[in-house]
Order: sequence, then structure tokens, then C-alpha cells
Amino acid sequence: MVENRPFLTVLSHLIVLLGLAIIAFPVWMTFVASTHSQQTMLQSPIPLLPGPHLIENYTKVLTEGYGRVGSTPVMMTLTNSLIMALGVAIGKIAISITSAFAIVYFRFPGRMYFFWAIFVTLMLPVEVRIVPTYGVVASLGMLDSYAGLIIPLIASATATFLFRQFFLSVPDELTEAARVDGASPMRFFWDILLPMSRTSIAALFVIQFIYGWNQYLWPLLITTKESYYTVVMTVSRQANVVDSVPSWNLLMAMAMLAMLPPVLVVVFMQRQFVRGLVETEK
Repeated sequence: MVENRPFLTVLSHLIVLLGLAIIAFPVWMTFVASTHSQQTMLQSPIPLLPGPHLIENYTKVLTEGYGRVGSTPVMMTLTNSLIMALGVAIGKIAISITSAFAIVYFRFPGRMYFFWAIFVTLMLPVEVRIVPTYGVVASLGMLDSYAGLIIPLIASATATFLFRQFFLSVPDELTEAARVDGASPMRFFWDILLPMSRTSIAALFVIQFIYGWNQYLWPLLITTKESYYTVVMTVSRQANVVDSVPSWNLLMAMAMLAMLPPVLVVVFMQRQFVRGLVETEK
């Protein structure tokens, strides 16, 4: 039984609304700033309502960039970020699910040793191994390339662990039935395990897409050509100019555009994301 306490109901709603306001207010101010002129943004007080330059600012950053000589149009950086995020997400899922399949369903010497070796890499984030990784990428000639942006980031111990735990929950009777029917290991993988893993794949795709989209340090290190700049590093570069005052209206328009793709992915895949996390916990 749930007690009906109007005061607690109102209080809980107020707390939720307060948290929502705290989170949403910076996003709102970013959007408002992206609709005004530079002169307006340098005045005090800063306006709290949208201005008349929304289409002008967004069109300029999409087609011309930041307005400086040699600046990269945001459309190009968004494309680079999209390619990188999709490559990282798909690569992580592909490698992790096949690794987990081999660890669970094949018996070979050192099987658990390899699993724990993969799991230990959680203690070595990209920032720790970035120097040797850069050396390997440079020696392979993958600087200033999509392969250099994607391949060093596609290994994922977390995804391997989650897929392993899910495969361990699959009934042994299902495996035996597939074996009796003459299904090969890969046929069992494609026709049974992969469809059963759809929700887990969707949940991991959302997480890994955002991970790849938000990458800053690695793209900054290995890209020197503007044609391979990602949108996150472009926003950071333009915010840290030293020779002039940043054009805050254009910078905020770039930030809003950089925020849009991950938000759309979360919104459109929210149901699959939640189901994937719940089923993984079970």
C-alpha cells in the first residue's frame, strides 16, 4: 500500500522541477546566446530571451565556420564526429560481442586468462596509454585519417564483460538444441545469440556513440589537418583564442549543433536503451 501524502508529493515534484531547471538553464542560455549578435553578447546584462539572428548565426557556422580565415565549416566537423562516433560504437560492439562469444562458448587454453587480461584494461584509460598508442598509430601512417581516429578506441572491456554476462544467462538447453539441429557455432551466433542481444546492443550503442562523439584529447593529438577536425575540438579551439575576443554568439551556435546528435540518439533509442540495461541486470 502507498500512503497518500499530498505534502510529500508536492515536495518531490518541486525537487524534480528544481533539478530540471538547474540542468536546463545553461542549455537555454546557450541557445539564447546563439540567436543574438556579438555586440549584444558583450553587453550587460545578458539577454534571457532569444534574439533575431538565429537563422543567420546557424547558417554562418554551418557553411562558413567561425568567420575567421581558414576556419572549418561546422558541417564538415559534424560529419567527422559522426563518422568517428559511428565507427567507435559499431567497432566496439562488433569486437566485444565476438570476444564474449569466444570466451563463453569455446574451450581453449588460457580462456579465462584472456578474459581477465581484457578486463584489467579498464584500469588503463586512453589518457594513460596515449603516448605509446600515438607511437603505434604514427608508425602505421594513420595520422590525419579516420582509421587513426577510430581504430585505437574500438576495444572495450566493459562491453565484453556485459556481453559475457548476458551469454552466460542463455540456457544451456538452447545451445544443446542448436547443436542437435546441426547448427554450426557461427550459425548459432547469427541466428540465435545476435537476435537475443538486440536490446543489449542498442544500450551499448547509445553509450559508445556518446563516448566516441565526446572524444577530445585523442582527435586533438593525431589530427593536424582541418579536414579531420571533430566538432568538440573545434568548439574548444575557438573558445580558447588568444588574439581576440571569441564570437560568443557563433560559438554558442556551434555548441548547440555539437549537442544535437547525441541528444537525438538518446531520444530516439531511449526505450531500447532502458530495456537493454534492465535485461543486462537480470
